[in-house]
Amino acid sequence: MSWSATELGVLERAVNQSPSVSPTRPWTLAAHGTVAELAERRDGGLERDRLLSCGAALANLELAVRALGWAADVTLFPASGPADLVARVTAAGPEDAASAEVEQYSAIFRRRSYRAPFSLHPVPEPLLGSLAAAAHGTVVRPLRAPEEFAVLAELLGHAATVLRDDRGYQRELTAWTARFPEPAQDLPALPWTGLLRGGGRLPDPAALTGRLRREGLLVVTTDGDGPLDHLRAGVALERTWLTALTRGLVGSVLVRPLHVPEVRARLRERLHLPGRPQAILRFGYAVTATPARPAAAAAVGSQ
Repeated sequence: MSWSATELGVLERAVNQSPSVSPTRPWTLAAHGTVAELAERRDGGLERDRLLSCGAALANLELAVRALGWAADVTLFPASGPADLVARVTAAGPEDAASAEVEQYSAIFRRRSYRAPFSLHPVPEPLLGSLAAAAHGTVVRPLRAPEEFAVLAELLGHAATVLRDDRGYQRELTAWTARFPEPAQDLPALPWTGLLRGGGRLPDPAALTGRLRREGLLVVTTDGDGPLDHLRAGVALERTWLTALTRGLVGSVLVRPLHVPEVRARLRERLHLPGRPQAILRFGYAVTATPARPAAAAAVGSQ
């Protein structure tokens, strides 16, 4: 048998809703029979960013196959096929999707990057831990200790200086830090404290550290740093993000700071990460939302 036109539409819509940390959508989707193939477009951006994006698209593709009622047989970088083929997903037979998979599939179409500051209601610690556990096969490490947030604040500030001409990153920082108070006058100034390009203000270290402590932050890490690691990191990134949405959170992903080699190396060293950092995930509650604390706690405890 072959995919029906309706099924093909489901697969295409899910893949097209994938987040991309590359300037474009660096993937193509082709289907024949009951096989869907995801290939990498190599015409722009860094290879690591392209493969992270392809991994996110693969996560959505697999969820769409499961939502259609099929078991999904996934092969990464198949030996048979063109060099740009990153994954082959085969419908291996009828199989009902698990309720968590259905929820994640539905969340695909609600996922948006939330760049603004979150509400002051923190992400409960058990919920943060459950998000870290949602990425099978890749280590997603939550930040918990106060000194970890200070380290991240320092390194994000350094990245802002190095990437001062990166318009995309500067816009992202401006949106994220829009509600920070003015820098305190009694704190020592650092080289990166001050105005961003376009008139935004980067907060002082103490203010940025305080903001980070109120966010749910996780670092996606991998043992290696090759194409397979990058692809798997993208799958983990998207699975974690979709799980967060099913728990009432919003979020975004930070990748550009890790383009700075010393930031990436120091992050791993100073946070004692189990592997190489590939992406930073930030989660919280939207400012317009008023989450019910007892209900959130009960949902976490029921897992």
